[in-house]
Amino acid sequence: MPAGIISESAAEAMGLTFTESLADMPVSNEFLASIPIAFARQHSLLGFVSDNGTMPVVIADISQWPQLQTISKLLNKRISPIVAPQDEIMRTINIAYQQQSSQAQRVIEQFDRNDVMRELQTATGNEDLLDVASRAPVIKLVNLMLFEAVKRRASDVHVQPYEDRLVIRFRVDGVLHDVLLPPKQLQEEISSRIKVMGGMNIAERRLPQDGRATVEVGDRIIDLRISTIPACFGERTVIRLLDKSIRLYELTELGMPDNVLDSMRRLIRMDHGIVLVTGPTGSGKSTTLYAALQEINSLEMNILTLEDPIEYRLEGISQMQVSDRKGMTFASGLRHVLRQDPDIIMVGEIRDTDTAQMAIQSALTGHLVFSTLHTNDAAGAVARMLDLGVEPYLLASSLLGVLAQRLVRQICPHCRKPYKAAEKDFRLWGIDEKQIGSTSLFKGEGCPECLETGYHERRGIFELLQVDDIIREFILKCGSAASIKGQSVANGMATLRVDGINKAKTGTTTMDEVARVTGRDDF
Repeated sequence: MPAGIISESAAEAMGLTFTESLADMPVSNEFLASIPIAFARQHSLLGFVSDNGTMPVVIADISQWPQLQTISKLLNKRISPIVAPQDEIMRTINIAYQQQSSQAQRVIEQFDRNDVMRELQTATGNEDLLDVASRAPVIKLVNLMLFEAVKRRASDVHVQPYEDRLVIRFRVDGVLHDVLLPPKQLQEEISSRIKVMGGMNIAERRLPQDGRATVEVGDRIIDLRISTIPACFGERTVIRLLDKSIRLYELTELGMPDNVLDSMRRLIRMDHGIVLVTGPTGSGKSTTLYAALQEINSLEMNILTLEDPIEYRLEGISQMQVSDRKGMTFASGLRHVLRQDPDIIMVGEIRDTDTAQMAIQSALTGHLVFSTLHTNDAAGAVARMLDLGVEPYLLASSLLGVLAQRLVRQICPHCRKPYKAAEKDFRLWGIDEKQIGSTSLFKGEGCPECLETGYHERRGIFELLQVDDIIREFILKCGSAASIKGQSVANGMATLRVDGINKAKTGTTTMDEVARVTGRDDF
């Protein structure tokens, strides 16, 4: 036994408690927060929780006695030494500090905004960037920022640097709002804190970076997707928030008109073919596909998905994450999926020629394929697939239908009021007064429930292009998107704008919203 190490018999002789295992003893968070891990490892010291106001501190070596007095003064507590084997102490130190570090990144507490901002103003006067104490307000600010984002139902947090100020903005129901104005001097500290949470390189400020983290807010688990880019006034950071605790929607809850819902249900129960969902980023395409998969999921079906990223876990469905950096693209992943005897395949996005051709081949060989495209309307998906190199006869044979969608903000039910539209309103919206008729429209006046916006949450508007024999002829002849859309409207398809107007007439949304999200749609 090395000199100085206290044996069990020596501990008894000195009147100290000896324990072989520290597994059942709760480590003091106060000790972990105040004593650096390097000091604890160097001197083999660790403090534990006690109910009597005296902190038990474990030691293994008699030479550690002076450090006990240092800890006592630092924590302003009486110390009660106990003895344990040095290997057991080191093991417990590593576990305790690792857990404490992960909790600091996972758990977000509710802070008082005024207290945090007051601390930040004080911290800006401290020029010592190595002073750990000066970083505490920054950590609190980031936690406050994320907590308020979750509370306000934000989908994204933007940390936007300007020449003379720093602005934190939340995207709520698709629209950005300025929320916090932290001191400009703390810009780099805030960026570094977010990078630490995302496991990113805090020293690299000249290149874009991506990271991810998971945090807890009460009983809610939030996934964070972090992106930073170098801008002219400093790094710009965007955090995408994915709430894992939010339940998945059913098809009936998305806002589809009855005829679209019935047709969509028929399409997703076809034996083979491809169904596309189109719209810009953030228009709810993934939510619609998840709802469709949930509806047809059964023990008799083998359903596989290829996603980037996997946003929500689906019970009973095999989900695969694609990663270009690891060589797993949508196209290469789809080749492997086809060897898994699938009945239904969901491809997160068709973004290149290889994926488009593989998806079509999968649909032609007896599989039902769901996927998404970035196009403005349903007819544009046909032109996009042809542009990606898919042969017209293959597309005509495999395409079952295309659902285009947007999200409009719903009028807040707490401040919803009727009003009569004026002539200038119809000119602004670009529609004829006859399309509204004598129906009263509604708008929200703004209240605390909707953060004075007049809107609360969002609803989908849809158009569904179903491929029949006439549309197949247009595809075979490489008809334009306009001609395909015109034929579909003649067949009875309601456009995005028409569905939006109908929802405005029923008081679900406003005509301003409909005009905003369908600005490129034909009236």
